[in-house]
Amino acid sequence: MLSIPAGVRIYLALEPCDMRRGFDGLALLVQQALGKDPFTGHLYIFRGKGAGRLKILYADQNGLCLFAKRLEKGRFVSYDLCQELKTQRPVAAE
Repeated sequence: MLSIPAGVRIYLALEPCDMRRGFDGLALLVQQALGKDPFTGHLYIFRGKGAGRLKILYADQNGLCLFAKRLEKGRFVSYDLCQELKTQRPVAAE
């Protein structure tokens, strides 16, 4: 299980990523696309094109960690849907 320390930021890639990338490829993406240092201890989340896979890049005291998740059924929620839900007004309880 991944426990996230206080103060860690979570960055979500908006565009699908090539899931064949490993530590170095994703770290390079963080540096080039975000202009961030992948070794700062923040979480960088990448979603595959089919939305059935996720990779999380995280640096701890010992180096980079790469977590991967593949869904057998279904898809991860897209960024567009998250934005849509965020902008909707909450329904008042009756």
